[in-house]
Amino acid sequence: MTPGRERQRLTGAQALFRSLELEGVDVVFGIPGGAILPAYDPLLDSGIRHILMRHEQGAGHAAEGYAHATGRPGVCMATSGPGACNLVTALADAFMDSIPVVAITGQVPSAVIGNDAFQEADIRGITMPITKHNWLVTDAADLPRVIREAFHIAATGRPGPVLIDVPKDVLLQQAPFEWPEAVDLPGYRPTTKGNLRQIREAVRLIMAAERPVVYAGGGIVRAEASEELRTLARTGRLPVVTTLMARGTFPDDDPLCLGMPGMHGSYTAVTAMQRADLLIALGARFDDRVTGSLATFAPHAKVIHVDIDPAEIGKNRHADVPIVGDAKDVVGALARELARAQGERGAPDRSAWLSTLRDWVERFPYRYTQEDGGPIKPQFVVERILEATRGEATIVAGVGQHQMWASQLYRFTRPRQWINSGGLGTMGFAVPAALGAKVGRPDQQVVAIDGDGCFQMTAQELATSTTEGIPVVVAIVNNGYLGMVRQWQELFYGERYSQVHLTQDVPDYVKLAEAYGAVGLRAEVPDDVDAVLDKALSVGDRSVVIDFRCDQGEMVFPMVPAGASNDDIILGPEFAHPVDDPAEAPIA
Repeated sequence: MTPGRERQRLTGAQALFRSLELEGVDVVFGIPGGAILPAYDPLLDSGIRHILMRHEQGAGHAAEGYAHATGRPGVCMATSGPGACNLVTALADAFMDSIPVVAITGQVPSAVIGNDAFQEADIRGITMPITKHNWLVTDAADLPRVIREAFHIAATGRPGPVLIDVPKDVLLQQAPFEWPEAVDLPGYRPTTKGNLRQIREAVRLIMAAERPVVYAGGGIVRAEASEELRTLARTGRLPVVTTLMARGTFPDDDPLCLGMPGMHGSYTAVTAMQRADLLIALGARFDDRVTGSLATFAPHAKVIHVDIDPAEIGKNRHADVPIVGDAKDVVGALARELARAQGERGAPDRSAWLSTLRDWVERFPYRYTQEDGGPIKPQFVVERILEATRGEATIVAGVGQHQMWASQLYRFTRPRQWINSGGLGTMGFAVPAALGAKVGRPDQQVVAIDGDGCFQMTAQELATSTTEGIPVVVAIVNNGYLGMVRQWQELFYGERYSQVHLTQDVPDYVKLAEAYGAVGLRAEVPDDVDAVLDKALSVGDRSVVIDFRCDQGEMVFPMVPAGASNDDIILGPEFAHPVDDPAEAPIA
């Protein structure tokens, strides 16, 4: 683009889309409305695809799904007031899981801001705690700079969501357009290079450890550091646990992979961390769902903690060796320094520790029983999806029991193959996020494993799937309950079930899917499952919704009760002891 054209006068709305094009944006998820309406006119002349969602929360989750799948910032748009407020859940979700999202909202005209004008909301104030940064643009000339800064902040350091609020009059205002050659943010300088002295101290601890465990978190995915992680683990023969946000970043079929730790993690992953004498935490934040009671978590372990966000280091657990930096740089340096140290002094003998872990894997696998004539077990559904997709699909999950079964039993072999709402635990995430993932990676088979409760929160986005031509498969684990809440009430509230029964028949998911232009299928007995999956995966031109009528009482195990020690892990229902007095129940 020539300097002369760069300085031509454009409206704020035109400048907005010109800037998005220069940022390489190819798709925006949104819904128009009065305050953002001026932006929808130059959209017609831009090269950016706009996907018309059916709810702004869906737009936000679709932008998240796109970012999860591609690593690039997802972009969503909404109008002022209720439109912008409907983005809040998705922004909070992205903030918790470090997902780069750029939200653009219309605002009432500048002259009436603060007057309680029609559809006015202080979205900048509302979202300040749940965005990395946000802006209220008061001059159209500032839009190119703000757009460039927004994408830079969203995607660098610890990624996260940002929001740009633009009053309607600013979208109409004309101003010279000038695209900044560089971003100048003196107060924003994320540390990316790890301190070499600290890295060598970390290697010293690794060399001395008898029972080390690599605790890999979502930061490995965000930093594109999966190759470095594999090199480090294989160099040092270090067993690896992958958190809910890191599934696939270290392949499940690697002998060193112990799977998922935490509340519903594998016995081996949970217990390995408890018995470890060294935790190598990489892009992880010692979340309560992983640690259980902090006072009893990994009591004999020293900690190496690598994170690009210095605020996370030492926040929940003291770090013996803190290293601030980008995971790709630091983990790569750890692998090189470890290889050098082992070359000089020989590799530590890990055989006894690895033998113990292999024994646990064999003795304490995930388990369930699928009876031939019995109800469909949710675990069976996940395993058959794994077989039908040959382990190659991108899996998107909602939140609850189905999420845990999917993470436990699908075998992930690559980063960004698993997409879910981890930190915030947002029901309704799966369907719109699956659409966003499919838009970002149209070459991938995308399967959303959802619960019946979650599905009904954002099912309207099936209309988006049909009208925009975005085919995904939605597998509903339909047990007729808010399943995870039911499980807690059964275990900790004396089986006093309160407001958790949804029924398996309302709505009729097959008819609902057909009404939205999708294919609706149902499996009611185990023998139906494979045939229904084969049919669903053979449809490529529109979405398919499968109603799997599952066992209504099945629970997720293993389980560490909230607030309990990881040493108190419950392997299965035969070991669970319901609490008769709800006052004695663990606090979530």
